[in-house]
Amino acid sequence: MERTLIIVKPDAVRNRHMGDIIKRIEQENFTILGIRYTKLSLDQAREFYAVHKERPFYGSLCSFMSQGPILVAALAAEGAVQKWRTLIGATDPAEAADGTIRKLFAESKEANAVHGSDSPENAKNEIAFFFKESDLVSG
Repeated sequence: MERTLIIVKPDAVRNRHMGDIIKRIEQENFTILGIRYTKLSLDQAREFYAVHKERPFYGSLCSFMSQGPILVAALAAEGAVQKWRTLIGATDPAEAADGTIRKLFAESKEANAVHGSDSPENAKNEIAFFFKESDLVSG
């Protein structure tokens, strides 16, 4: 079973979409290995998104991600990374397929409801950012 990290971003938390997103996770037969409700400081957001440091959206992304609570979860499934990325849809909700999480719940390209790891290697690092291995159930 492959693992991936997901984040329900501040916009989706503020708009009370956490439950709907968790329901979709369960409907799609992901196993939730760990889940945590938290808030990133600006420094933590900068560290987590350091891979984007040279991109023009880095500053606004870090500010956005530290503006309110988030829900993070480590999930497992066969092909979890790609399965989650397909479920969430395109970064821009206007381009996302019908029925995807971003089409249903995102406000904009930046306030796009959820994060998903983009590779199994990044998933491993991202999960370790939020969870110790002992925090996770096997799955």
